Amino acid sequence: MASRTSDSEKRPGFFATIKNLFTFTREPYPWVAWVLPLVLVAGVLVGIAIALLTAQPWWGYILWGIFGVMIGLIAAMLIMNRLATKAMYQKIEGMPGGAGHVVSNMLGRRWRGEEMPVAINPKTQDAVYRAVGRGGVALIGEGSRKRLEKLVKKEKTTARRITHDSVPVSVFYIGRGEDEVPIDQLAKTIKKLPKAVDRNGMSQLIARTESISQGGAASLPIPKGVDPTKVRAPKPR
Repeated sequence: MASRTSDSEKRPGFFATIKNLFTFTREPYPWVAWVLPLVLVAGVLVGIAIALLTAQPWWGYILWGIFGVMIGLIAAMLIMNRLATKAMYQKIEGMPGGAGHVVSNMLGRRWRGEEMPVAINPKTQDAVYRAVGRGGVALIGEGSRKRLEKLVKKEKTTARRITHDSVPVSVFYIGRGEDEVPIDQLAKTIKKLPKAVDRNGMSQLIARTESISQGGAASLPIPKGVDPTKVRAPKPR
C-alpha cells in the first residue's frame, strides 16, 4: 500500500531541525559557531565547580558534569533560538509577505491569523492582513501607507460587519516611520491589545470572520507569505 504522505511532505527530524536552525542562524551571525561550544563548556565547568564546592565524591563529579552538559545545552538552545528569531526578522523586513508570516506563526493561541492577505494590490504588492483574537480584530497594512488607505478602509468596513461594532478594530502599519510598527515588534504589539472577548466570543468571532471571508481575497491565487528559510531578494522592477 502506498504511503499516505510522500517523503517531501515528511517533517524533518529533531537533529535535522537543529542543523537547519544552526545553518540559518550562522548566516547573519557567523560567530555563533564558536560561541555555542563555549556556552556548552561553561555549563560543564559550572557543574564541576558545584561538585568542588560541595565536596562530592568521584562519582559526584560525573553526575554534576552531566548536569552541567544539560545546562549548557539548554543555554545554547535558548541563545540560538533567540538569534534565529532575530535573523528571521532581519530577512523578512521589507519583503512582501513578511507580515503574513508573523500573523500566522507568531501570535500564539489567543490570536488567529492567516498567511494569505485579505486584500492586496497585485501591481504594488501592498497588502492587508487580518488577525482575530482576544483583543478583537487587528488589520495590518504592509507596503506604502498612502497606497494602503483604500485597502485598509475597505477591510475596516468588512471587519465592522464581522464584529457589529461590539469589539475594537485596530489598524497597524508595518514600517519604521512615525506611528508605524517595526515588523519585529508586530507580534508583541498585537498581543498587548486589551482583552475584548472571552474564549467563546473569540470562537464566534473567528467563525463569523471565516464565513464572511468566503470568496474574498483568500480564494484568489495570491502568492503565500515569506518562508524565512527560503527568502530571496525581490526581483528588480
